[in-house]
Amino acid sequence: MKRAIILAFVAGLCGMAFAQQSLWGGQPVVSPEIHADNTVTFRLAAPDCTKVQVTGDFLPPQTIETPDGNYDMPGVADMTRGDGGLWEYTTPEPLAPELYNYNFFVDGVRVTDPANVYTIRDVANVMSVFIIGGDRADLYKVNAVPHGTVARTWYPSGLGFNRRMSVYTPAGYESSGIAYPVFYLLHGMGGDEEAWLALGRAAQILDNLIAEGKAEPMIVVMTNGNVNQEAAPGEAAAGFTVPAADRTQAMDGTFETYFPEVVNYIDNHYRTLADKRHRAIAGLSMGGFHSLHISKYYPDMFDYVGLFSAAILPRDEVSSPVYDDTEGKLKVQFEKNPALYWIAIGNTDFLYENNAEFRRLLDKNGYPYTYYETGGGHIWRNWRIYLSEFLPLLFK
Repeated sequence: MKRAIILAFVAGLCGMAFAQQSLWGGQPVVSPEIHADNTVTFRLAAPDCTKVQVTGDFLPPQTIETPDGNYDMPGVADMTRGDGGLWEYTTPEPLAPELYNYNFFVDGVRVTDPANVYTIRDVANVMSVFIIGGDRADLYKVNAVPHGTVARTWYPSGLGFNRRMSVYTPAGYESSGIAYPVFYLLHGMGGDEEAWLALGRAAQILDNLIAEGKAEPMIVVMTNGNVNQEAAPGEAAAGFTVPAADRTQAMDGTFETYFPEVVNYIDNHYRTLADKRHRAIAGLSMGGFHSLHISKYYPDMFDYVGLFSAAILPRDEVSSPVYDDTEGKLKVQFEKNPALYWIAIGNTDFLYENNAEFRRLLDKNGYPYTYYETGGGHIWRNWRIYLSEFLPLLFK
């Protein structure tokens, strides 16, 4: 009786075989299948559905116009129905090495691939993922190298409650007895202290670059930039709340004002080289905005600054001492000769012109910086590239 009820429930979901595994006999669906030539086939068993599509960042992007600018969104491709209601799509060309994400649209409903257990959450979207190895993408894989440790650490905040951050310590930290430089790595709007680990593959990139001798062993601190949150959704007292890109206090100067408490906590609880020469800060989008303004507001705190697809100026309605006299603060910061000021962005990013204008300001004043441009827009593929390029430049 129980087996019949379960089977009826599964069949009722437009005939879609969500389990797609051989739970009660039959052949499991293989999806995604990466072929020897790096073409990829996606499959979904949905015998009673009328339209199935695949969407992912391996497809040509489509541009979406919003009040905040134009965004590149993953493309969509129709899947072909085969015998027994098995839908398939094979990429027409081999895929380049990369970490890819995708979903299915089943009669208009977005779902993950039930044959693929590997998923990543980005804000409120859950996506299936796979890796095509080779070249830079090998940095995103777990390889046979010494591995660092990632801890979720709670610290007392002046905001009135404890807050959580993720801290990477390099392989051997527990037994080495030595002190390490510290890199503060900040997420974007809608992210949290998990974003760089899950979507950015930060721990894998660090492990691999350090093992190859291309990056110095370092502590990496990934904070939660949403000052109204204790921790990532589902990891705080609020429980299983729906993740959202909440702008409340996200870029109003509060995060920047309270950032020294994070630095002080790390210096007091980890073996750090606690001086400007051994500190770096970088972030993507909102995190790049925070990195820009924290580094100029505290010009003696960080010698290495990275802006990855950064927002530049606060919204017109925002007022904070952190953002007052930006040019004056930049003058003080660059008079102190930071070791590296690094700016990176994609050439179709909706923030491209804002970054170009900021670079013109730096050029006008003769402030030295390094510029790195890629194709593409405001996407994790670029931010993983920027992290893997930025890390080898630190603490040299």
